[in-house]
Amino acid sequence: MASGRRKRRRDEKAAAAAETLGRQTGGGRAAFWLPLPFAAGVALVSFLPRAQLSPVLVGSMWVAGVALILWHGALLLRLGGGAAAPILRVELRSQHYIQAAVQLGVFLYWGYYWRPVYDHAWLLVAQIAFAYAFDMLLAWSRRDVYVLGFGPFPIIFSTNLFLWFRDDWFYLQFVLIAVGFLGKEFVRWDRQGRRVHIFNPSAFSLALFSLVLILTRTTELTWGQEIASTLTLAPKIYLFLFLVGLVVMYFFSITLVAVSAAASLFGASAAYSAATGVPYFVDSEIPAAVFLGLHLLVTDPSTSPRSRSGKVVFGALYGLGVFSLYALLGAWGVPTFYDKLLAVPLLNLSVRWIDRLVQRLRLPSLGWPPARANLLFMAGWGAFFVVMSALGATDATHRGDTIPFWERACADGRRNACERLARIESSYCSDNSGWACNELGRLTIEGAFPSAEPELAVSYFSKACELRFQAGCVNLLEPERARQANPRALDLRLLLREGGTNLMDMPETDLYARACEHGWSFACAGTLEHASGGP
Repeated sequence: MASGRRKRRRDEKAAAAAETLGRQTGGGRAAFWLPLPFAAGVALVSFLPRAQLSPVLVGSMWVAGVALILWHGALLLRLGGGAAAPILRVELRSQHYIQAAVQLGVFLYWGYYWRPVYDHAWLLVAQIAFAYAFDMLLAWSRRDVYVLGFGPFPIIFSTNLFLWFRDDWFYLQFVLIAVGFLGKEFVRWDRQGRRVHIFNPSAFSLALFSLVLILTRTTELTWGQEIASTLTLAPKIYLFLFLVGLVVMYFFSITLVAVSAAASLFGASAAYSAATGVPYFVDSEIPAAVFLGLHLLVTDPSTSPRSRSGKVVFGALYGLGVFSLYALLGAWGVPTFYDKLLAVPLLNLSVRWIDRLVQRLRLPSLGWPPARANLLFMAGWGAFFVVMSALGATDATHRGDTIPFWERACADGRRNACERLARIESSYCSDNSGWACNELGRLTIEGAFPSAEPELAVSYFSKACELRFQAGCVNLLEPERARQANPRALDLRLLLREGGTNLMDMPETDLYARACEHGWSFACAGTLEHASGGP
């Protein structure tokens, strides 16, 4: 009896909250003009200095804005023909505005240390305006009802946290967004008595476009590689993502998804490292971009299981999916940052299967109220994060951050070690480290990469010489001898950055002390003359 009264009171409170946050407006014909300011806003962004940097960017804004206005005109003609007036319902869901606030926090923190994020801000505004207009017009084209709230914000933010197109290809960004909303609208199924969308909208479009970029080998049209690698420019990024992730966990009880994803990925990485002697991922047990994904991409409450056991299975499968895709993409010679994007839609498709599985298994339940149980899970996640941090799997220096480690592993013939070493040195060579270019040439000459052409070594030595690394110039004259030399101070300022900013302002005494900590034995002598760059 008492429980029945409590249930009725909860229902009354829920109804009151819905009445406060959701209102269905009359005067649908007046509301019908709402998409126009959003469509015009897309075009108006083209007049800002940021958009004027690229004619293609300006054209993309205008084409998107005009297309929306034409679509609106077609609906206006239908309305004039006697069609029912569109309906607008205002509904401010905490799931949307809290997620958007957390995602915005990531942009602000990350962008402070990687300025292209702040340069991208007005392009985010254009995408949000496009999303509102597109979503309204799509809804009214199909069912004459549109729910106005903060829904487009987390979709746009989530998409741009993982992928955006370069200015000369930015029109594809609007297509990317449109595909996400079309997937949400048209790809649906019956779940627990309701007709709901199958896929996380941003994850659906990200995965689909990732497949196209992989198959066409056009990743360079996007900032995807840079986005994945520059998160670590922000100091203590793991701690920051952990703290903002707690906000989402507290309000939406997605803790078990994130925890099981992190645990399965960490466990698989540790097992691989124990078996091979080298880390699975180059510089972390869980890359920062994947850590972001398991907090703010795979955890969408609408497209993941609702039972506790289902969430554990769902998260664990995500971790194992990322682990497997990383190896598969690397074997295909494809950029590995796609690993965290391709797994999510497959998991969304498996939700009903997971629900049936956990029901069939009848796994024991904790029996605590959801809010209390979630706090317990959050405490467990906090303890797990502390353990990962203590083991050097988060913001601390990881052994994969040190080039001497990979040099020893390559010399010992460890699995994939020479390929990883080449990938690291290639990145530093691209950043104009003469030492790294010379080492790439040396490894090529010595046959560390059987498929590499000898002419490639000459090109590496040539670049090292252009960067005034003396050993590179000598090797250019006699490449078959492949001389080595210690990194100069200028090289060390790049080689020791651990995925963060370069160390151009660090005093040389501190620089060499840091090099010694990273395993550069020549730096431990405490003298600077070892770094001459000579043969």
